[in-house]
Amino acid sequence: MALQFNYHSLLLVVVLATTTFLDIATSSIELKETKLSLYFQDFSAGPNTSAVPIAGIAGKLWRFDQFGTVIVTDDRLTVAPSPKSATVGRGQGLAVTSSLDGRNAHVLLSIVFTNKRYNGSTLEIQGNSRQFEAVREVSVVSGTGKFRFARGYATFETYSVESTNAYAVIRFNITVQHK
Repeated sequence: MALQFNYHSLLLVVVLATTTFLDIATSSIELKETKLSLYFQDFSAGPNTSAVPIAGIAGKLWRFDQFGTVIVTDDRLTVAPSPKSATVGRGQGLAVTSSLDGRNAHVLLSIVFTNKRYNGSTLEIQGNSRQFEAVREVSVVSGTGKFRFARGYATFETYSVESTNAYAVIRFNITVQHK
């Protein structure tokens, strides 16, 4: 029986060779691990507002625990819980209350670093945040700059809440592997 060679066979060989090469090439990249603990300075009202509901279900109050509410955020990230502590960057993105009971939000967040060490670098956060849990875990799905090829996880923990000022401090712990 003669060996039959066609376009599909050639394509299969090329795909297999490419994936094998990429697997070998990416497995040789030494990944670093970085752990950071930062603080979101979150203002929901007043002159320094940094988290605002921008959409929701008509006729319903647009709150963080109301299904369908979309909140956009541009929170300052600091090295310590105090609002007077040094700025590391910004947490910019949105959260969509995605469960009917209002307990879960889908978070899409860019951590944009402005400090000297990581200036211009970003980390991309995505996942389901269980809003009423003490610790909420989400995924680090990518990064840029010093965090290229980033992957890992992050947790949110409510550090303090001042309901009279609509101000909260959220501890943000990140564990990330990157190039």
